[in-house]
Formats: sequence, structure tokens, C-alpha cells
Amino acid sequence: MVSGERRVTYLPANHLRVAATPERPHPCDLTRRWVAEKDKEVDLPVPNAAKIEKTDVVLIGAGIMSATLGTLLRQLEPDWSISVFERLDAAAAESSDPWNNAGTGHSALCELNYSPANADGSVDVSKAVDINERFQVSRQFWASAVDSGVLENPSTFINPIPHVSFVHGADNVDYLRKRYEALAPHPLFRGMEYIDNPDEFAARLPLMARGRDFSDPIALNWTDGGTDIDFGSLTKQLLAYIGQSGGEIAFGTEVRDLRKQADGSWNVTVRNLRTYKSRVINAKFVFVGAGGGALPLLQKAGIKEAKGFGGFPISGQFLRSTNPELIAAHDAKVYGKAAVGAPPMSVPHLDTRVINGRKGLLFGPYAGWTPKFLKDGSNADLFKSIKPNNIGSLVGVGLTELGLTKYLITELLKSQNGKVGVLEEFMPKADGRDWELITAGQRVQVIRRKGAGGVLEFGTAVISAEDGTIAGLLGASPGASTCVTAMLDVMQRCFPKEYAGWTPQLQQLIPSLGQKLSENQALFSEVWDWTNKSLALTEASSLVQA
Repeated sequence: MVSGERRVTYLPANHLRVAATPERPHPCDLTRRWVAEKDKEVDLPVPNAAKIEKTDVVLIGAGIMSATLGTLLRQLEPDWSISVFERLDAAAAESSDPWNNAGTGHSALCELNYSPANADGSVDVSKAVDINERFQVSRQFWASAVDSGVLENPSTFINPIPHVSFVHGADNVDYLRKRYEALAPHPLFRGMEYIDNPDEFAARLPLMARGRDFSDPIALNWTDGGTDIDFGSLTKQLLAYIGQSGGEIAFGTEVRDLRKQADGSWNVTVRNLRTYKSRVINAKFVFVGAGGGALPLLQKAGIKEAKGFGGFPISGQFLRSTNPELIAAHDAKVYGKAAVGAPPMSVPHLDTRVINGRKGLLFGPYAGWTPKFLKDGSNADLFKSIKPNNIGSLVGVGLTELGLTKYLITELLKSQNGKVGVLEEFMPKADGRDWELITAGQRVQVIRRKGAGGVLEFGTAVISAEDGTIAGLLGASPGASTCVTAMLDVMQRCFPKEYAGWTPQLQQLIPSLGQKLSENQALFSEVWDWTNKSLALTEASSLVQA
């Protein structure tokens, strides 16, 4: 399996191997975007067959999903040729960027939307257990990558931070106690504490205790085994491995067309956004890991499995503080409870972040709305995604999700002071002057056909063609934290014959593969101790500065 000859150049800034191009115009050239936008409507000429390059795998998008899949395939099939195409000028510049997400290692330790209360008052923890199982798979893969040298010092991308659930009010305190009673005996949630004492609360969360009226009951579920993850750094390191092992990483390169060939392969037309020159690459397999841009590309591919799917874009905003005094007084990722009737992605949280070795604070999210499917996308994205096969799904959701509509309108009307007012529920003495409002990444929630209408899903969905030659990932949270499980799903669907042969090597990378750690306490203890050691999670990194 040999791809066409390609020239490469090395970029020391991010250690990626990138397709060489002619001399590039100045990046601030204002005509670049105008020409690129204008040119999008021009039909591309059919290339001469002799000019078509060949590769085994094309990965669209340089985010955590493509980086994970590319790394897995490189380790399992080192002779396969891999090409990664990214529209922007850097890796992990959209949702995988550390300031475009909260960096929570979603393991359901603190996220209350994964453990809802039942009508009888009991707490359903089945989803929490499932999310945690999937995160453990990611931890194992990352630990193996550190052990083998694929990843650098683990503190450059993962750091130990307590995960905490926080509620106030008698009814919510009762719920959190029942949640603790349901989770604490479980092997995956060992070490969880229940705290309802104001003095202990103040000792552990001094920033949140300042000015708090403790006549209103409070409670915490506290787990020391949580993490903060810089998915941007992780993505760049995985892509560096792909590039240094012979893969092609092409930035500033947009996928313009996907055409299925008679032999089942795909002709992928890409255009360099600086030189405006096009190439056509024939690939045996294509993965669309373009975040919010995945749906339009899957629609362009014309696969029947994408029919009926739609996307609803929701932008996110956070308050960020780099005030050293505040940062020193808070060392946890604290998740609250969403307001009654609010969607799951509205869960407020006050987070310690560790980015480039330095700590920061993040609070949010605050929802906004834009028709863009990507932060750097087009205002026409939503409207272009509406097709005859999904308009029923979109209309159905519009008629049934009135609560989401009300929530978005309320969020859009909030002023800066209104946003700080929400923060005061966590931090009563919050001062707006200590915080700046930042715009995070776009989340495109999945709309799936259901009967004559549609349903809005708050999660991720893998879409793959029946013949396994193309696949893509739609959706948002828990997303990046469960990236390894998601990509293993893609591999099982698209490479069923090869997967059986890959299994022994995959089990070396992920010892629990094919088993449930929740049902094997001995294996979980072994895996937990190993990943803690390899990922340096047993103590805070010396690289981290307050």
C-alpha cells in the first residue's frame, strides 16, 4: 500500500510534517478570505486521472478525533499511508483548542446530568458508569502512548484536579446524598466523599465559601481522582507522531468535494487556501473528523446513512480569570446542577484549568446562537445543511424543543453583569473586573430522524457507510474525553475483517478492551494504578505554576 510521492517540509513550531506548497502570500492579505469564499461556488474541474494521488487513509480535520484514529491506525498498520487535511492554519484550532472547551476529563465523577433523579426519588447512575468506562479506555490508551514515547511528559496534556459536584437547597442536598450512596460503593467511583459541613466546605473551596450564607444547606460530592485535560496539546502531540512516522499533515487545506468511485474508494478534492491550487487524492478510507463541519461533508458524500440527520449549532461563552489570588484559592473542577427545564449543556461549572503549565479559572458555559457550524465557519452553514431528507427532522425539533428555545433567548439577553450574577451562585464575592468573557468552540447538537419528525440528541453519533469506506462523527459532549472508544467504534464498523487481527495488539494498548472494569474490580485496580503512574497523576506536576 504505497501512496503517491509527496514532498514534505518540517515545521519546528509544532513538530508536524506538512505538505510543501509554493511561497505563501502574507496571512493578513484581506483578499484571501474574499477569494476563498467567492471560489466556493465555482465548480471544480474533473482532474486528469494521471494527476490523482493515492493514499490509504484520508482524515479530514486536525482535531482530537482524527489524531486519535490516525495514531491507532499508524500503530496497527505502519505501512498504510495517511493524509490529514485541515482547513485552518494549525492543529486543534477549533473545539480541541484548550480555551474552546472546559478540559474536563468527562468521567461522570462530577457531571450531574449523567446521574438523573428518577420519579421515585432514586438516582439512575447507569449513564455515569458507562461514561466512566469509556473514559478509562482513553486513559489506558494515553498511558500506553506515554510508555511507548508517542506522547511526551504527560503533564503537558493531563493533570490531577479534584472533580466536585456542588448543590445548595434542601431538595438538592437530598438528591446529592442519594447520588453519593448510589455511586460510592461502585469500583469506578471509589474514594468519592460526601460533604455537607460548612467548615469542611470552606477548607476545600475557600473561593466559593467567601461571603456565602450557610443557612442555605450545601453539599458536595468530592473525588480526588479527577483530571484537567489540554486536548489541544494532546492533539498536536498525536499528529506529530503521525507526521514524523511518514504521514502527511496539510494545514490551510480545505476539502471541497468527496466522490465515490466504482471500486469503492473516494476521490477527495482539496484546495490550498493560500495558493488556491487544487489536488485530488484517491483514498481507500475517509474519516470526517471535522467537528461541526462533519455534517456538510457527509451530506456532500451522499451516503444514505447521513440522510435524515441535521445539526443545531450552539455557541459557548465562558468567563475566564487569570487573577493569581483567585487561582490560588481554588483547585477543583466544580459542577453544579442545571436549572429545571434547562438543557444538559447548560450545567454551570467553575474550573481550574492547566494550559501550557499555568493555571487559570474558567466559569460557564453561557450559551449563544449563531448559524455557524464552526467557530471559524460561515453564517450560511445551518441553511446550507437543510436538505429535503432532513427538513422534517429539523421542523420536528423546532416544534418540540421549546424549552431549548426559551433557554437560548434568555442566555442571549444576558448582559456581562447578568453573567457575573450567575457566577455569584458559585462565588458570592465575584467581581466582574476579575473576569473576561471569551467565546468557546461551536457545539453542533445532533438532530436525528424519529418517525415523521426529529429528536435533538445531546451526545455524539458515529455515522458510517454500509461498505465501511467512509465514516464521520457528529455531536458534542462528552466528545473528546471518550475519543478512543469512539474511534474504536469507527474501526470495528469500517474494518471488520482487520479488527479481529488487530485485537491482540489493541489489548496491549488497552488492557481492559472487551471487558467492563465495573465488573472486574481486580483488573480496574491494576489498570488504575498503572495509568496513574504512567500519566503522573499521583501528584501535582512540577511544571504547573499557579
